[in-house]
Amino acid sequence: MSQAQQPSRRTVLAAAVVAAVASGTMPAAAATAPAPAGTDTAAAPGRPIDYHAWTSYRDWRGGSAEGVRAVPGRRPGAEIGTAAGRTDYTDPHTGQTATWEYATWTSPVHRLAVPATEVVASWNAHTPEGTWLQVELGGTYSDGTDTPWYVMGRWAAGDQDIKRTSVDDQSDGKSSIWTDTFAIDDASSGLRLVSYRLRLTLYRKPGTRLTPTVWRLGAMGSDIPDRFTVPASAPALTRELAVPRYSQEIHKGQYPEYDNGGEAWCSPTSSQMIIEYWGGRLTPEQLSWVDPSYADPQVDHAARHTYDHQYEGCGNWPFNAAYAATFDGLQGVVTRLSSLTDLETLVAAGIPAITSQSFLKTELTGAGYGTSGHLMTVIGFTADGDVIANDPASPSDEAVRRVYLRREFENIWLRTKRYDANGKVRSGTGGVCYLYFPAHPSARQRKALAAVGVC
Repeated sequence: MSQAQQPSRRTVLAAAVVAAVASGTMPAAAATAPAPAGTDTAAAPGRPIDYHAWTSYRDWRGGSAEGVRAVPGRRPGAEIGTAAGRTDYTDPHTGQTATWEYATWTSPVHRLAVPATEVVASWNAHTPEGTWLQVELGGTYSDGTDTPWYVMGRWAAGDQDIKRTSVDDQSDGKSSIWTDTFAIDDASSGLRLVSYRLRLTLYRKPGTRLTPTVWRLGAMGSDIPDRFTVPASAPALTRELAVPRYSQEIHKGQYPEYDNGGEAWCSPTSSQMIIEYWGGRLTPEQLSWVDPSYADPQVDHAARHTYDHQYEGCGNWPFNAAYAATFDGLQGVVTRLSSLTDLETLVAAGIPAITSQSFLKTELTGAGYGTSGHLMTVIGFTADGDVIANDPASPSDEAVRRVYLRREFENIWLRTKRYDANGKVRSGTGGVCYLYFPAHPSARQRKALAAVGVC
């Protein structure tokens, strides 16, 4: 199971859930405020989820830049043009201090179509050796006050320059950062985030022409209603995608420095399955560090390159999406979906998805285990509408393909509240998923992605 899905990640949200259950109340509607000048305002969606991203040459030329230039082409991006300055960074995980040149890009204000209780940022980038990046979020609450600039991640594809990391102990008394998630501290108060900006800082070794290149920068804001159960959706698709099957369990004991070894590698194992479905492959040189006696060394590689050194786990959602996008021709986002109908829309267009869920052993027939957090890959639907999943918590690669009852799967994935084995109220992910898809999707794929709110 993924350590990044443990209850500590959303302790504050669980506390809010308990309060709401005890009082019998639901969160009040958020107040709204006029959109600031220059705001990028989304159309009102039919779902409590707002994913928005900056990806085009026009996008990168917008906002405000200090040393960052927009790069045109088939895959537009942002990179360092002329460094805006130098700074020292002491890596908290190595204790080493180094000097870096940097440049920044700050997005326009994005006004959320859904005033949010949670926001998760994600990005796609190339960071050659000698470079790295930082993503921050700053926003405005429904009471008219502003958040501080919150660090949503310090990231590099490799681990030779910095140790990629989330940042703990970020809060202003109204909201907090929990690993990779901005969360309103007390959702029952009615306070919401109504708009945000993302700030990108690109770093490189001084005196070089190296640069990170960022192709996609976005965030998913949501206000999922508190619920133990969700409405059932009607089956509408029979299809199964040919996604490779990998077990996390066969990696038990391997490289325990990465989240205690393979038993906790559900997130990178799921990521690697879909990466390879889209044709992503690692070279023998990239895998040369892995013990040659280990089967599926690409899973070990995925664990190392998604590992969050602060959280001490491989389940950081944006880090997994960013890892997927290091493969040529792929991009990845973190978002939420609202039903299995959304997943059917994606699968019909050939796009599998990675879902995050928590459940007791008795709540998912055939799983054979319970978990406080687990990622698996949805690859299709049976004629009865049941979910076909590649579940990495399986004893072998051959056993990874599972069929789970539609109603059970939908509920454990989409709910925001659940009871643990001791009868205590805990939080659920409310439909979180990773979507990996081609950098240049087909018309059918673009239509399916748009249908689930991904631009």
